[in-house]
Amino acid sequence: MKLLTSFRLWLAVVVAVGIIAVVDTPSTATWQSRVAHLETLVKCPSCQDLSVAQSNATSSLAVRHEIVTMVKAGDSDTQILTTIERAYGPSVLLSPSVGGLGVLLWAGPLVVVALAVSIAWRLRRR
Repeated sequence: MKLLTSFRLWLAVVVAVGIIAVVDTPSTATWQSRVAHLETLVKCPSCQDLSVAQSNATSSLAVRHEIVTMVKAGDSDTQILTTIERAYGPSVLLSPSVGGLGVLLWAGPLVVVALAVSIAWRLRRR
């Protein structure tokens, strides 16, 4: 019984941390902060493993200019990232998209944890 209480406590902590991580996303109040945030999400087209914010390559400067133009035009972050992904390919984003196959990359670990918890629960009941 004590193990079950401990398990519930840890489960509650994991859920609370997950909720805090989702709710506590940084707000982007100004267009400059939006641009800076978006620049960290896009990979330099001609560099390896650098964001356009970190690179001074010509292609990075072009992507930065595109981001600024689209932010000033009033496009949403999703629209901007989708446009850049269409222009440069899916590997230009530093994090996987949350649509299509990208959902599997985000949901996969959660499914594995849920299965592990379910198996542990059933083994404890026996």
